Amino acid sequence: MIKLLYVPLICVLIIVSSVIMGKTPNVILTVITALLLILSVMLDRKYTWLKYIQFIPLGAFHYSSHLNWCILLYYITTINVIEHKTRHRDTTLIALLLILQYTFIRLSYVPLTTYNMLVSIFDVITALVTVLFFHVILRSESEKRRLKVKNEYLTNYDALTGFNNYSGYIKTVQHHIELNRGFQFVLFDISNVATKNFEDILVSFSRKLIEHFPNHLGACRYAGDNFGIMLSPREQMDVLEICENSGIKVTSSITHFPEEGSDFQDLIHIGEERILEMKQGNRNKRQEEQLRSEKMQMVGQLAAGMAHEIRNPLTSIQGFIQLSKKSGYNIEPWYDVIMSEITRVGELTVEFLQFSKPHESHMKAEVMAKCMAKVYSLCESEVTSYGHILEMESSDEDIMVIMDRDKIIQVLINLIRNAFQAMEQAGHIHFILSREGEMAVIQVCDNGKGIPQSEISKIFDPFYTTKEEGTGLGLSLCSKIIEDHDGYISVESEVGSGTVFTVKLPMYPANS
Repeated sequence: MIKLLYVPLICVLIIVSSVIMGKTPNVILTVITALLLILSVMLDRKYTWLKYIQFIPLGAFHYSSHLNWCILLYYITTINVIEHKTRHRDTTLIALLLILQYTFIRLSYVPLTTYNMLVSIFDVITALVTVLFFHVILRSESEKRRLKVKNEYLTNYDALTGFNNYSGYIKTVQHHIELNRGFQFVLFDISNVATKNFEDILVSFSRKLIEHFPNHLGACRYAGDNFGIMLSPREQMDVLEICENSGIKVTSSITHFPEEGSDFQDLIHIGEERILEMKQGNRNKRQEEQLRSEKMQMVGQLAAGMAHEIRNPLTSIQGFIQLSKKSGYNIEPWYDVIMSEITRVGELTVEFLQFSKPHESHMKAEVMAKCMAKVYSLCESEVTSYGHILEMESSDEDIMVIMDRDKIIQVLINLIRNAFQAMEQAGHIHFILSREGEMAVIQVCDNGKGIPQSEISKIFDPFYTTKEEGTGLGLSLCSKIIEDHDGYISVESEVGSGTVFTVKLPMYPANS
Protein backbone atom coordinates (compact mmCIF):
# COMPACT_ATOMS: atom_id res chain seq x y z
CA MET A 1 0.00 0.00 0.00
CA ILE A 2 2.92 2.36 0.73
CA LYS A 3 4.42 1.94 -2.73
CA LEU A 4 1.01 2.57 -4.37
CA LEU A 5 0.94 5.91 -2.58
CA TYR A 6 4.56 7.03 -2.87
CA VAL A 7 5.51 5.87 -6.39
CA PRO A 8 2.86 8.00 -8.17
CA LEU A 9 3.60 10.96 -5.86
CA ILE A 10 7.36 10.77 -6.47
CA CYS A 11 6.82 10.40 -10.24
CA VAL A 12 4.64 13.53 -10.31
CA LEU A 13 7.18 15.52 -8.26
CA ILE A 14 10.04 14.43 -10.56
CA ILE A 15 8.09 15.31 -13.73
CA VAL A 16 7.12 18.75 -12.37
CA SER A 17 10.65 19.47 -11.10
CA SER A 18 12.24 18.28 -14.35
CA VAL A 19 9.96 20.51 -16.45
CA ILE A 20 10.56 23.54 -14.18
CA MET A 21 14.33 23.08 -14.26
CA GLY A 22 14.28 22.29 -17.99
CA LYS A 23 15.99 18.96 -17.42
CA THR A 24 13.73 16.67 -19.47
CA PRO A 25 14.34 16.66 -23.22
CA ASN A 26 10.94 15.04 -23.93
CA VAL A 27 8.05 15.63 -21.52
CA ILE A 28 5.67 13.26 -23.30
CA LEU A 29 8.17 10.37 -23.11
CA THR A 30 8.72 11.14 -19.44
CA VAL A 31 4.98 11.05 -18.70
CA ILE A 32 4.48 7.80 -20.68
CA THR A 33 7.35 6.02 -18.91
CA ALA A 34 6.03 7.28 -15.55
CA LEU A 35 2.57 5.87 -16.33
CA LEU A 36 4.09 2.52 -17.32
CA LEU A 37 6.06 2.40 -14.07
CA ILE A 38 3.00 3.29 -11.97
CA LEU A 39 0.89 0.72 -13.82
CA SER A 40 3.45 -2.06 -13.24
CA VAL A 41 3.56 -1.20 -9.53
CA MET A 42 -0.26 -1.27 -9.24
CA LEU A 43 -0.56 -4.65 -10.96
CA ASP A 44 2.47 -6.52 -9.60
CA ARG A 45 0.47 -8.20 -6.81
CA LYS A 46 -1.79 -9.80 -9.37
CA TYR A 47 0.97 -10.39 -11.93
CA THR A 48 4.11 -11.04 -9.91
CA TRP A 49 6.31 -11.22 -13.02
CA LEU A 50 5.89 -7.43 -13.39
CA LYS A 51 8.22 -6.99 -10.38
CA TYR A 52 11.09 -8.40 -12.39
CA ILE A 53 10.64 -6.03 -15.38
CA GLN A 54 9.93 -2.84 -13.45
CA PHE A 55 13.56 -1.84 -13.90
CA ILE A 56 12.78 -1.23 -17.62
CA PRO A 57 10.12 1.52 -17.25
CA LEU A 58 12.05 2.81 -14.22
CA GLY A 59 15.24 3.17 -16.29
CA ALA A 60 13.33 4.78 -19.16
CA PHE A 61 11.65 7.24 -16.76
CA HIS A 62 15.02 8.06 -15.13
CA TYR A 63 16.74 8.58 -18.50
CA SER A 64 13.93 10.79 -19.86
CA SER A 65 13.63 12.90 -16.68
CA HIS A 66 17.40 13.44 -16.16
CA LEU A 67 16.79 13.91 -12.42
CA ASN A 68 18.73 12.24 -9.57
CA TRP A 69 15.60 12.14 -7.41
CA CYS A 70 14.78 8.88 -9.18
CA ILE A 71 17.05 7.13 -6.67
CA LEU A 72 14.05 7.00 -4.30
CA LEU A 73 12.17 4.97 -6.91
CA TYR A 74 15.14 2.63 -7.22
CA TYR A 75 15.10 2.01 -3.45
CA ILE A 76 11.35 1.32 -3.50
CA THR A 77 11.73 -1.05 -6.48
CA THR A 78 14.62 -2.86 -4.77
CA ILE A 79 12.59 -3.46 -1.62
CA ASN A 80 9.57 -4.47 -3.70
CA VAL A 81 11.59 -7.18 -5.47
CA ILE A 82 13.47 -8.55 -2.42
CA GLU A 83 10.71 -8.35 0.25
CA HIS A 84 10.07 -12.13 0.15
CA LYS A 85 13.67 -13.22 -0.31
CA THR A 86 15.70 -14.33 2.70
CA ARG A 87 19.16 -15.04 1.31
CA HIS A 88 21.62 -12.14 1.37
CA ARG A 89 23.21 -13.29 -1.87
CA ASP A 90 19.98 -12.86 -3.87
CA THR A 91 18.96 -9.55 -2.34
CA THR A 92 22.46 -8.00 -2.56
CA LEU A 93 22.80 -8.94 -6.25
CA ILE A 94 19.41 -7.41 -7.14
CA ALA A 95 20.17 -4.21 -5.21
CA LEU A 96 23.60 -3.96 -6.84
CA LEU A 97 22.22 -4.36 -10.38
CA LEU A 98 19.51 -1.74 -9.85
CA ILE A 99 21.88 0.79 -8.31
CA LEU A 100 24.38 0.18 -11.15
CA GLN A 101 21.56 0.86 -13.60
CA TYR A 102 20.88 4.11 -11.75
CA THR A 103 24.59 5.00 -11.78
CA PHE A 104 25.12 4.39 -15.52
CA ILE A 105 21.97 6.37 -16.46
CA ARG A 106 22.97 9.18 -14.08
CA LEU A 107 26.49 9.37 -15.53
CA SER A 108 24.94 9.64 -19.02
CA TYR A 109 23.56 13.12 -18.27
CA VAL A 110 26.12 14.50 -15.80
CA PRO A 111 29.79 15.32 -16.41
CA LEU A 112 32.33 12.58 -15.55
CA THR A 113 33.98 14.47 -12.72
CA THR A 114 35.66 13.09 -9.61
CA TYR A 115 32.78 14.36 -7.50
CA ASN A 116 30.17 12.57 -9.60
CA MET A 117 32.18 9.35 -9.48
CA LEU A 118 32.45 9.57 -5.67
CA VAL A 119 28.67 10.22 -5.49
CA SER A 120 28.08 7.11 -7.58
CA ILE A 121 30.26 5.02 -5.24
CA PHE A 122 28.35 6.46 -2.26
CA ASP A 123 25.05 5.53 -3.96
CA VAL A 124 26.20 1.92 -4.33
CA ILE A 125 27.26 1.75 -0.66
CA THR A 126 23.96 3.34 0.43
CA ALA A 127 21.98 0.76 -1.55
CA LEU A 128 23.89 -2.13 0.04
CA VAL A 129 23.44 -0.67 3.56
CA THR A 130 19.74 -0.18 2.83
CA VAL A 131 19.42 -3.84 1.88
CA LEU A 132 21.28 -4.84 5.07
CA PHE A 133 18.97 -2.78 7.28
CA PHE A 134 15.98 -4.16 5.42
CA HIS A 135 17.13 -7.67 6.28
CA VAL A 136 17.59 -6.76 9.93
CA ILE A 137 14.12 -5.25 10.13
CA LEU A 138 12.62 -8.15 8.18
CA ARG A 139 14.25 -10.73 10.49
CA SER A 140 13.11 -8.83 13.57
CA GLU A 141 9.52 -8.66 12.34
CA SER A 142 9.63 -12.31 11.32
CA GLU A 143 10.84 -13.29 14.81
CA LYS A 144 8.09 -11.20 16.39
CA ARG A 145 5.46 -12.91 14.23
CA ARG A 146 6.91 -16.34 15.01
CA LEU A 147 6.90 -15.65 18.76
CA LYS A 148 3.38 -14.28 18.56
CA VAL A 149 2.18 -17.42 16.78
CA LYS A 150 4.06 -19.62 19.27
CA ASN A 151 2.62 -17.74 22.27
CA GLU A 152 -0.88 -17.96 20.85
CA TYR A 153 -0.35 -21.69 20.30
CA LEU A 154 0.96 -22.25 23.82
CA THR A 155 -1.90 -20.18 25.22
CA ASN A 156 -4.58 -22.23 23.50
CA TYR A 157 -3.01 -25.60 22.65
CA ASP A 158 -1.28 -28.52 24.33
CA ALA A 159 2.22 -28.91 22.87
CA LEU A 160 2.31 -32.68 23.50
CA THR A 161 -0.92 -33.79 21.82
CA GLY A 162 -1.86 -30.80 19.64
CA PHE A 163 -5.26 -30.63 21.37
CA ASN A 164 -6.62 -27.47 22.96
CA ASN A 165 -5.45 -26.86 26.49
CA TYR A 166 -7.94 -25.89 29.19
CA SER A 167 -7.92 -22.20 28.23
CA GLY A 168 -8.31 -22.86 24.51
CA TYR A 169 -11.03 -25.42 25.10
CA ILE A 170 -13.07 -22.95 27.15
CA LYS A 171 -13.07 -20.62 24.13
CA THR A 172 -14.13 -23.42 21.77
CA VAL A 173 -16.94 -24.63 24.03
CA GLN A 174 -18.06 -21.08 24.81
CA HIS A 175 -18.27 -20.34 21.08
CA HIS A 176 -20.70 -23.25 20.53
CA ILE A 177 -22.67 -22.26 23.63
CA GLU A 178 -23.07 -18.72 22.28
CA LEU A 179 -24.33 -20.18 18.99
CA ASN A 180 -26.78 -22.24 21.10
CA ARG A 181 -25.83 -25.43 19.30
CA GLY A 182 -26.36 -28.69 21.15
CA PHE A 183 -23.38 -30.98 21.69
CA GLN A 184 -22.09 -33.88 23.78
CA PHE A 185 -19.33 -33.13 26.26
CA VAL A 186 -17.23 -36.27 26.92
CA LEU A 187 -14.54 -36.44 29.63
CA PHE A 188 -11.86 -39.13 29.93
CA ASP A 189 -9.72 -39.65 33.04
CA ILE A 190 -6.60 -41.83 32.73
CA SER A 191 -5.59 -43.55 35.97
CA ASN A 192 -2.59 -45.54 37.22
CA VAL A 193 -0.24 -44.52 34.39
CA ALA A 194 3.41 -45.53 34.75
CA THR A 195 5.63 -42.45 35.03
CA LYS A 196 8.37 -43.70 32.70
CA ASN A 197 6.12 -43.80 29.60
CA PHE A 198 3.50 -41.26 30.67
CA GLU A 199 3.94 -38.96 27.65
CA ASP A 200 3.84 -41.86 25.16
CA ILE A 201 0.55 -43.06 26.65
CA LEU A 202 -0.99 -39.58 26.44
CA VAL A 203 0.04 -39.17 22.79
CA SER A 204 -1.23 -42.67 21.94
CA PHE A 205 -4.58 -42.03 23.64
CA SER A 206 -5.01 -38.66 21.87
CA ARG A 207 -4.47 -40.40 18.50
CA LYS A 208 -7.08 -43.01 19.39
CA LEU A 209 -9.56 -40.24 20.18
CA ILE A 210 -8.96 -38.67 16.77
CA GLU A 211 -9.31 -42.06 15.06
CA HIS A 212 -12.62 -42.76 16.80
CA PHE A 213 -14.01 -39.22 16.52
CA PRO A 214 -12.58 -37.63 13.33
CA ASN A 215 -15.53 -35.18 13.15
CA HIS A 216 -15.19 -33.85 16.69
CA LEU A 217 -16.02 -30.20 17.36
CA GLY A 218 -13.10 -29.71 19.76
CA ALA A 219 -10.67 -31.73 21.88
CA CYS A 220 -8.45 -30.85 24.82
CA ARG A 221 -6.00 -32.24 27.36
CA TYR A 222 -5.92 -30.62 30.80
CA ALA A 223 -4.74 -31.31 34.35
CA GLY A 224 -2.09 -33.74 33.13
CA ASP A 225 -4.07 -36.91 32.41
CA ASN A 226 -7.59 -35.65 31.63
CA PHE A 227 -9.06 -35.41 28.13
CA GLY A 228 -12.22 -33.69 26.94
CA ILE A 229 -13.86 -33.97 23.53
CA MET A 230 -16.90 -32.19 22.13
CA LEU A 231 -19.14 -34.05 19.68
CA SER A 232 -22.28 -33.23 17.75
CA PRO A 233 -25.48 -34.44 19.44
CA ARG A 234 -26.12 -36.88 16.60
CA GLU A 235 -22.70 -38.56 16.70
CA GLN A 236 -22.86 -42.23 17.60
CA MET A 237 -20.06 -43.36 19.91
CA ASP A 238 -18.94 -46.28 21.97
CA VAL A 239 -16.98 -44.82 24.86
CA LEU A 240 -16.59 -48.27 26.42
CA GLU A 241 -14.88 -49.53 23.24
CA ILE A 242 -12.24 -46.79 23.17
CA CYS A 243 -11.56 -47.28 26.89
CA GLU A 244 -11.09 -51.02 26.43
CA ASN A 245 -9.01 -50.74 23.23
CA SER A 246 -6.65 -48.15 24.71
CA GLY A 247 -4.97 -50.79 26.88
CA ILE A 248 -4.99 -48.48 29.92
CA LYS A 249 -7.49 -47.81 32.69
CA VAL A 250 -9.81 -45.00 31.57
CA THR A 251 -12.90 -43.60 33.29
CA SER A 252 -15.31 -41.55 31.18
CA SER A 253 -18.49 -39.49 31.47
CA ILE A 254 -20.89 -37.84 29.01
CA THR A 255 -22.76 -34.56 29.58
CA HIS A 256 -25.25 -32.99 27.15
CA PHE A 257 -25.66 -29.31 26.32
CA PRO A 258 -28.09 -27.62 26.86
CA GLU A 259 -30.09 -30.36 28.64
CA GLU A 260 -27.69 -30.79 31.58
CA GLY A 261 -25.74 -27.53 31.76
CA SER A 262 -25.98 -23.97 30.50
CA ASP A 263 -22.26 -23.05 30.54
CA PHE A 264 -18.81 -24.60 30.46
CA GLN A 265 -18.33 -24.70 34.24
CA ASP A 266 -21.64 -26.53 34.74
CA LEU A 267 -20.77 -29.10 32.09
CA ILE A 268 -17.27 -29.84 33.34
CA HIS A 269 -18.45 -29.90 36.99
CA ILE A 270 -21.15 -32.47 36.20
CA GLY A 271 -18.74 -34.52 34.07
CA GLU A 272 -16.01 -34.60 36.72
CA GLU A 273 -18.52 -35.46 39.48
CA ARG A 274 -19.68 -38.44 37.44
CA ILE A 275 -16.09 -39.57 36.90
CA LEU A 276 -15.42 -39.30 40.66
CA GLU A 277 -18.53 -41.37 41.39
CA MET A 278 -17.44 -44.02 38.87
CA LYS A 279 -13.89 -44.12 40.23
CA GLN A 280 -15.22 -44.43 43.78
CA GLY A 281 -17.53 -47.22 42.67
CA ASN A 282 -14.66 -48.99 40.91
CA ARG A 283 -12.46 -48.52 43.98
CA ASN A 284 -15.15 -49.98 46.25
CA LYS A 285 -15.63 -52.86 43.85
CA ARG A 286 -11.89 -53.58 43.83
CA GLN A 287 -11.79 -53.46 47.62
CA GLU A 288 -14.73 -55.85 47.83
CA GLU A 289 -13.05 -58.20 45.36
CA GLN A 290 -9.80 -58.00 47.29
CA LEU A 291 -11.59 -58.64 50.58
CA ARG A 292 -13.46 -61.56 49.03
CA SER A 293 -10.20 -62.93 47.67
CA GLU A 294 -8.52 -62.58 51.08
CA LYS A 295 -11.47 -64.29 52.76
CA MET A 296 -11.36 -67.15 50.26
CA GLN A 297 -7.63 -67.43 50.78
CA MET A 298 -8.12 -67.56 54.54
CA VAL A 299 -10.89 -70.13 54.18
CA GLY A 300 -8.54 -72.18 52.03
CA GLN A 301 -5.81 -71.96 54.64
CA LEU A 302 -8.27 -72.85 57.39
CA ALA A 303 -9.68 -75.74 55.38
CA ALA A 304 -6.19 -77.06 54.65
CA GLY A 305 -5.19 -76.71 58.31
CA MET A 306 -8.48 -78.22 59.44
CA ALA A 307 -8.02 -81.21 57.13
CA HIS A 308 -4.50 -81.70 58.44
CA GLU A 309 -5.53 -81.41 62.10
CA ILE A 310 -8.53 -83.75 61.73
CA ARG A 311 -6.53 -86.31 59.74
CA ASN A 312 -4.18 -86.92 62.67
CA PRO A 313 -6.84 -88.03 65.21
CA LEU A 314 -8.74 -89.93 62.51
CA THR A 315 -5.54 -91.82 61.63
CA SER A 316 -5.11 -92.70 65.30
CA ILE A 317 -8.72 -93.87 65.58
CA GLN A 318 -8.32 -95.91 62.40
CA GLY A 319 -5.19 -97.56 63.83
CA PHE A 320 -6.94 -98.44 67.10
CA ILE A 321 -9.92 -99.91 65.22
CA GLN A 322 -7.55 -102.09 63.19
CA LEU A 323 -5.87 -103.24 66.40
CA SER A 324 -9.23 -104.01 67.95
CA LYS A 325 -10.07 -106.25 64.97
CA LYS A 326 -7.09 -108.44 65.82
CA SER A 327 -8.28 -108.53 69.45
CA GLY A 328 -11.81 -109.61 68.56
CA TYR A 329 -13.04 -106.01 68.40
CA ASN A 330 -12.19 -105.40 72.04
CA ILE A 331 -11.51 -101.64 72.13
CA GLU A 332 -11.37 -101.33 75.91
CA PRO A 333 -7.55 -100.87 76.05
CA TRP A 334 -7.78 -97.95 73.65
CA TYR A 335 -11.20 -96.57 74.62
CA ASP A 336 -9.92 -93.48 76.49
CA VAL A 337 -7.48 -92.57 73.69
CA ILE A 338 -10.14 -93.01 71.01
CA MET A 339 -12.62 -90.83 72.93
CA SER A 340 -10.02 -88.12 73.50
CA GLU A 341 -9.27 -88.05 69.75
CA ILE A 342 -12.99 -87.88 68.95
CA THR A 343 -13.32 -85.02 71.48
CA ARG A 344 -10.40 -83.27 69.78
CA VAL A 345 -12.13 -83.51 66.37
CA GLY A 346 -15.29 -82.06 67.91
CA GLU A 347 -13.40 -79.15 69.47
CA LEU A 348 -11.71 -78.39 66.16
CA THR A 349 -15.08 -78.38 64.39
CA VAL A 350 -16.66 -76.08 66.98
CA GLU A 351 -13.78 -73.59 66.84
CA PHE A 352 -13.78 -73.67 63.05
CA LEU A 353 -17.50 -72.81 62.99
CA GLN A 354 -16.88 -69.88 65.34
CA PHE A 355 -15.06 -68.04 62.55
CA SER A 356 -18.43 -66.88 61.33
CA LYS A 357 -19.15 -63.15 61.75
CA PRO A 358 -21.15 -62.08 64.85
CA HIS A 359 -24.88 -62.15 64.24
CA GLU A 360 -26.24 -58.59 63.95
CA SER A 361 -28.99 -59.31 66.48
CA HIS A 362 -26.33 -60.04 69.14
CA MET A 363 -24.56 -56.68 68.68
CA LYS A 364 -25.59 -54.05 71.24
CA ALA A 365 -24.12 -51.44 73.56
CA GLU A 366 -22.59 -52.99 76.68
CA VAL A 367 -20.66 -51.59 79.64
CA MET A 368 -17.13 -52.85 79.13
CA ALA A 369 -16.32 -52.96 82.86
CA LYS A 370 -19.26 -55.34 83.51
CA CYS A 371 -18.13 -57.59 80.67
CA MET A 372 -14.61 -57.69 82.16
CA ALA A 373 -16.04 -58.39 85.64
CA LYS A 374 -17.83 -61.40 84.18
CA VAL A 375 -14.55 -62.63 82.66
CA TYR A 376 -12.77 -62.07 86.00
CA SER A 377 -15.33 -64.15 87.90
CA LEU A 378 -15.08 -66.98 85.35
CA CYS A 379 -11.27 -67.09 85.38
CA GLU A 380 -10.33 -66.25 88.97
CA SER A 381 -10.65 -69.76 90.44
CA GLU A 382 -8.80 -71.36 87.54
CA VAL A 383 -5.97 -68.80 87.75
CA THR A 384 -5.72 -69.33 91.51
CA SER A 385 -5.52 -73.12 91.04
CA TYR A 386 -2.36 -72.55 88.98
CA GLY A 387 -0.91 -70.46 91.82
CA HIS A 388 -1.19 -67.11 90.03
CA ILE A 389 -2.79 -63.80 91.02
CA LEU A 390 -5.34 -62.09 88.73
CA GLU A 391 -5.89 -58.35 89.30
CA MET A 392 -8.42 -56.22 87.46
CA GLU A 393 -8.10 -52.44 87.07
CA SER A 394 -10.54 -50.00 85.45
CA SER A 395 -9.86 -46.26 85.08
CA ASP A 396 -13.34 -45.61 83.63
CA GLU A 397 -16.37 -47.65 84.68
CA ASP A 398 -18.69 -45.97 82.13
CA ILE A 399 -16.97 -47.04 78.91
CA MET A 400 -19.49 -48.65 76.56
CA VAL A 401 -18.89 -50.66 73.37
CA ILE A 402 -21.18 -52.04 70.66
CA MET A 403 -20.41 -55.77 70.82
CA ASP A 404 -21.49 -59.37 70.79
CA ARG A 405 -20.99 -59.84 74.54
CA ASP A 406 -20.46 -63.60 74.47
CA LYS A 407 -17.79 -63.43 71.78
CA ILE A 408 -15.85 -60.63 73.48
CA ILE A 409 -15.99 -62.65 76.75
CA GLN A 410 -14.65 -65.62 74.76
CA VAL A 411 -11.73 -63.49 73.48
CA LEU A 412 -10.80 -62.17 76.94
CA ILE A 413 -11.01 -65.60 78.60
CA ASN A 414 -8.75 -66.99 75.85
CA LEU A 415 -6.17 -64.22 76.44
CA ILE A 416 -6.19 -64.74 80.24
CA ARG A 417 -5.85 -68.51 79.87
CA ASN A 418 -2.94 -68.04 77.48
CA ALA A 419 -1.36 -65.72 80.07
CA PHE A 420 -1.48 -68.06 83.07
CA GLN A 421 -0.59 -71.10 80.98
CA ALA A 422 2.52 -69.25 79.73
CA MET A 423 3.83 -68.70 83.30
CA GLU A 424 5.83 -71.68 84.59
CA GLN A 425 6.05 -70.22 88.12
CA ALA A 426 3.58 -68.27 90.24
CA GLY A 427 3.05 -64.85 88.74
CA HIS A 428 0.74 -61.88 88.30
CA ILE A 429 -1.81 -61.23 85.57
CA HIS A 430 -3.08 -57.66 85.21
CA PHE A 431 -6.46 -57.21 83.52
CA ILE A 432 -6.74 -53.47 82.70
CA LEU A 433 -9.43 -51.23 81.12
CA SER A 434 -8.63 -47.68 79.96
CA ARG A 435 -9.59 -45.10 77.37
CA GLU A 436 -7.47 -43.89 74.44
CA GLY A 437 -9.18 -41.20 72.37
CA GLU A 438 -12.36 -42.80 71.05
CA MET A 439 -11.16 -46.35 71.70
CA ALA A 440 -11.72 -48.63 74.68
CA VAL A 441 -8.40 -50.32 75.54
CA ILE A 442 -8.26 -53.73 77.30
CA GLN A 443 -4.87 -55.13 78.25
CA VAL A 444 -3.89 -58.55 79.57
CA CYS A 445 -0.35 -58.38 81.04
CA ASP A 446 1.67 -61.26 82.49
CA ASN A 447 5.21 -61.64 83.81
CA GLY A 448 5.79 -65.02 82.21
CA LYS A 449 8.57 -66.32 79.97
CA GLY A 450 7.62 -64.08 77.02
CA ILE A 451 7.48 -64.78 73.28
CA PRO A 452 10.56 -64.66 71.01
CA GLN A 453 10.44 -61.90 68.40
CA SER A 454 10.70 -64.50 65.62
CA GLU A 455 7.42 -66.06 66.82
CA ILE A 456 5.32 -62.93 67.40
CA SER A 457 4.39 -62.51 63.72
CA LYS A 458 3.00 -66.09 63.64
CA ILE A 459 0.89 -66.27 66.79
CA PHE A 460 -2.31 -65.09 65.08
CA ASP A 461 -1.94 -67.58 62.19
CA PRO A 462 -4.53 -70.39 62.16
CA PHE A 463 -3.27 -73.70 63.67
CA TYR A 464 -0.06 -72.16 64.96
CA THR A 465 0.63 -73.23 68.57
CA THR A 466 3.59 -73.89 70.89
CA LYS A 467 1.51 -75.98 73.28
CA GLU A 468 1.57 -79.75 73.33
CA GLU A 469 -2.21 -79.66 73.47
CA GLY A 470 -4.46 -77.23 71.65
CA THR A 471 -5.84 -76.58 68.19
CA GLY A 472 -3.88 -73.44 67.37
CA LEU A 473 -7.11 -71.65 66.45
CA GLY A 474 -7.55 -69.69 69.69
CA LEU A 475 -5.62 -66.49 68.92
CA SER A 476 -6.60 -66.63 65.26
CA LEU A 477 -10.24 -66.76 66.35
CA CYS A 478 -9.66 -63.87 68.80
CA SER A 479 -8.18 -61.74 66.01
CA LYS A 480 -11.13 -62.51 63.73
CA ILE A 481 -13.71 -61.60 66.41
CA ILE A 482 -11.98 -58.29 67.22
CA GLU A 483 -11.75 -57.40 63.50
CA ASP A 484 -15.49 -58.11 63.15
CA HIS A 485 -16.02 -55.53 65.92
CA ASP A 486 -13.98 -52.93 63.92
CA GLY A 487 -11.17 -53.15 66.45
CA TYR A 488 -7.70 -54.61 66.45
CA ILE A 489 -5.51 -56.74 68.66
CA SER A 490 -1.76 -56.47 69.12
CA VAL A 491 0.96 -58.06 71.24
CA GLU A 492 4.20 -56.87 72.80
CA SER A 493 6.57 -59.31 74.45
CA GLU A 494 10.08 -59.61 75.79
CA VAL A 495 11.66 -62.95 76.55
CA GLY A 496 12.06 -63.35 80.32
CA SER A 497 9.96 -60.29 81.18
CA GLY A 498 6.44 -61.09 80.07
CA THR A 499 3.78 -60.38 77.44
CA VAL A 500 1.09 -57.73 76.94
CA PHE A 501 -1.94 -58.38 74.71
CA THR A 502 -3.83 -55.19 73.83
CA VAL A 503 -7.36 -55.10 72.46
CA LYS A 504 -8.79 -51.80 71.15
CA LEU A 505 -12.50 -51.44 70.39
CA PRO A 506 -14.40 -48.32 69.21
CA MET A 507 -16.46 -46.85 72.02
CA TYR A 508 -20.20 -46.33 71.80
CA PRO A 509 -20.67 -42.84 70.21
CA ALA A 510 -22.76 -41.41 73.04
CA ASN A 511 -19.94 -42.27 75.42
CA SER A 512 -16.93 -41.22 73.32
